[in-house]
Amino acid sequence: MANRVSERIVRRHRRKRRVRRRVVGTEQRPRLTVFRSHKNIYAQIIDDTAGRTLAAASSMDRELRPAVPYGGNRAAAVVVGQKLAERALRAGIRKVVFDRNGYVFHGRIKELAEAARRAGLEF
Repeated sequence: MANRVSERIVRRHRRKRRVRRRVVGTEQRPRLTVFRSHKNIYAQIIDDTAGRTLAAASSMDRELRPAVPYGGNRAAAVVVGQKLAERALRAGIRKVVFDRNGYVFHGRIKELAEAARRAGLEF
């Protein structure tokens, strides 16, 4: 079992490296990256040239806790995507490049991306 889990992680990291060769966040168009665990989902907007996180949101944020009883489902991903877009727009960020971080673009990853788009971010 442990070998199977580590094999999955290795495959995801390979996919991540392939994607990151092309996807780079700049000052004009920072990178929106997503990480999901079994219980939570995290997203942040990063300027790779400066090495700074410009905005972040996760299902563990104190202000999102009442709206997100369990962070490992699609409803939580929608709330996190909306909150991240709100924080990004407040910081003056409209356009981002999406980094799915090696995950397949469906389920929670897709819901977060679509919620961020609906809230005003452009990919």
